[in-house]
Amino acid sequence: MVGTKIDGVLVASSVKERVRKAASELKSQGIEPCLATILVGDNQASATYVKNKHKACAEVGILTKDHKLPATTSQEEMNELLGTLNSDNSIHGILVQLPLPKQLGEFETTSRISPIKDVDGLTPYNVGLLSLGKAILKACTPSGIIELFDYYNIDLEGKNIVIINRSNLLGKPLYHLLLQRNATVTTCHSKTKNLQKICQDSDIIITGVGNRTRFTLTPEMIRDGAIVIDVATTRHDEKLVGDCDFDKIIQKAAFASPVPGGVGPMTIAMLLKNTVTAASLSENIVRR
Repeated sequence: MVGTKIDGVLVASSVKERVRKAASELKSQGIEPCLATILVGDNQASATYVKNKHKACAEVGILTKDHKLPATTSQEEMNELLGTLNSDNSIHGILVQLPLPKQLGEFETTSRISPIKDVDGLTPYNVGLLSLGKAILKACTPSGIIELFDYYNIDLEGKNIVIINRSNLLGKPLYHLLLQRNATVTTCHSKTKNLQKICQDSDIIITGVGNRTRFTLTPEMIRDGAIVIDVATTRHDEKLVGDCDFDKIIQKAAFASPVPGGVGPMTIAMLLKNTVTAASLSENIVRR
């Protein structure tokens, strides 16, 4: 029996509609949600990501302020800009597009963002709140995955879930979000032994390696009726793919997300949601 495709485009549209209504309500109270983006250098992929985020903001009624910096920008110059944006009351969210040039520290940079404007959920303050189950602004991709589970009424309580990723953007925050849903969570990475056995014993597999030459999640690695969430995005054989072949996985899985069209659209949708939430926080409409 063929499983159910998890349609990230559909779910993202439902999130955007909620964001559009929330932005309209804020505007009726004299609050215009605004996201400031910072792009350093001329990386074409990063520029495209930022452009897509601006387009999505415009679709739901969120203003954007674009800051393009030269590749030679110093840490001091970056810190000065972040200080200015933090103190600007007309700006509710700040997004620094990663990766950064080598002279700029990712931790040093993201740590400078005001926690209530941290729409990526990367500041130490918000990461700490997430580990305590108290975060309001949460990492976009992990919270988007939780949104997918909710939309498809997938109960996580008591489920054995494996995450094949331990990054600050995905694996670590997702671990905490799943624990908060009473799942039993295993985090795997490049040094994990017996990965196939761990996957076969799991009810849900969330994979985000993004390198087909090193790793592919095959149908033999999952049990019948498992749920597979593919977060990876990479180029393979001149096509955009994830960590697995969706057409093969869906023949065995109960639910599976494709690449593209699965988790990807959710990341931007949750960024929009975080931006209107940050606007509400700034005006004390939402309290911690």
